[in-house]
Amino acid sequence: MGSVKLHLVDGTYELFRAHFSKRPDHRAPEGYDAKATVGLVHSMLALLSDSREEVTHIAIAFDNPIRSFRNDLYDGYKTEEGVPEELLRQFAPVEEAAAAIGLTVWAMDQWEADDALATAAARFSRDVEQVRILSPDKDLGQCIVGRKVVQVDRRQDKEVDEDALREAKGIAPASIPDWLALVGDSADGIPGIKGFGEKGASALLGVYGTIESIPASAEEWTVKPRGAATLAATLHAERDNALLYRKLATLVRDVPLKESLDELRWRGVPRSRFSAWCKKMGAESLLTRPNAWNELG
Repeated sequence: MGSVKLHLVDGTYELFRAHFSKRPDHRAPEGYDAKATVGLVHSMLALLSDSREEVTHIAIAFDNPIRSFRNDLYDGYKTEEGVPEELLRQFAPVEEAAAAIGLTVWAMDQWEADDALATAAARFSRDVEQVRILSPDKDLGQCIVGRKVVQVDRRQDKEVDEDALREAKGIAPASIPDWLALVGDSADGIPGIKGFGEKGASALLGVYGTIESIPASAEEWTVKPRGAATLAATLHAERDNALLYRKLATLVRDVPLKESLDELRWRGVPRSRFSAWCKKMGAESLLTRPNAWNELG
């Protein structure tokens, strides 16, 4: 489809980022803390008007609730524990806010937001010039394909394609779940395997690709990370846990998203809907932010 780009936004990450940012506090007329919600809308309007990004098609995915099918697989997986109550309170209102600026919203309950992004990247990458996944989450690195599917960290103004991922981590995108299984991912509650650091895991997976392909004996390894004999023994003893952690880190790519690519086209901010939302939230100053309006909405 020519120069069409598909932007896939990790809404949960954006919500957390807005909440913990230095933006001024904002309280909705109803009385609740709405800083994160208003901050996310401000961020998305900036994205939509960014001439570098050239947004044509876009969707945003949210975890609501935070728990997913992975919590049934592993008790230690991430939950809402420790998340500020005022932030949890905004998980539902932020979906209405994103829809009010004309974004397609995917609210995940059984799956996670990252699963929706992975599904969309896999489904639509052949039909667009590029898929841009807007999130710094490590697990999304497994979705990267050459320059066709890239990961973008807007906060650091950093883009990661396959070459950049291989240079940074020494592994292919497909090895990201195995890598996270070994080194762990504190953001998701994955503890990893004791003794495995990023360098050692990268060295092994750069050669062998998957956990199963790593020889049981360190004497057979063609690379020798520090403490190789101990690492081999530990991995042998913890093999079942390592494979479970990999399952937790592997994104689902067949979430039943109903939209076609054309339905992800951004047609401007729906004026009447957005105006009503701004009034409801006491955020009328945002009415000057949109750079394109949809008068039918």
